[in-house]
Amino acid sequence: MSEQSDGRRHEQLPDPEWPVLDSQVEYETGWFTGGYDLVEQPDGSRKKYYWAELATAVVVVAVTDGQVLFVEQYRPTIRETQLELPAGIVEGGESFTAAAARELREETGFDPSSTSLLQEFWCSTGLLRHRRGFVFAEGLELGERELDSNEFLTPRSIPVDEALDVARASPTNDATVEGILLAQDEGLL
Repeated sequence: MSEQSDGRRHEQLPDPEWPVLDSQVEYETGWFTGGYDLVEQPDGSRKKYYWAELATAVVVVAVTDGQVLFVEQYRPTIRETQLELPAGIVEGGESFTAAAARELREETGFDPSSTSLLQEFWCSTGLLRHRRGFVFAEGLELGERELDSNEFLTPRSIPVDEALDVARASPTNDATVEGILLAQDEGLL
C-alpha cells in the first residue's frame, strides 16, 4: 500500500489484466483523486476508464447490552440526516480493527475490548477505487468522545432486533445496511 501525503492509506492496485497505455490524474483534493486509465480492451480497441480514488475506510458494528450503536448525522452530500454505523478513514499503517476502535471512541466515546474483521472489499467498482472493511466490536466501556472538527453527530443505541429495520429506513447508506447484514450473517446480532 502506498501512503499519500495526507497520511491516509490507499490501496495498491494489482497488475492489470488488460494493458494500461496511460494513466492520468485530472483532479486531486484532500479527500479524493480522480482520473482515468487508457486501456487496451481484449478486441484491440482503446477506451478511457474514469475512476475516483477514495481513502480506505472502516465501518463499525458495535454491540453493548443488546444494543447496536449508531450515529445520527447530517450528510450535506445528500442533504439529509440519517442514522448510520460509526465509520471513518483508515490512517496510514493502521489495520481495519485498530481504525475501528479509534473511530468508535472518537464518534461515540466507547472503547471496545474486542474487535474482529467481518469482511473487506472494493466498493462501487465501476467507478471507485475504494476499499472498505467492516469490523465487529464488543465489550464496550464508556470513555470520552473526540470528534473531528467536521463531525456533528449524536450517538444512538438501537435494540439489536430493530437494527436491520433502522438500517434500511430511508435515508440510509450502503455501508450501514451491509454492516448490519454481515454481522447478522455471522450470528453476531
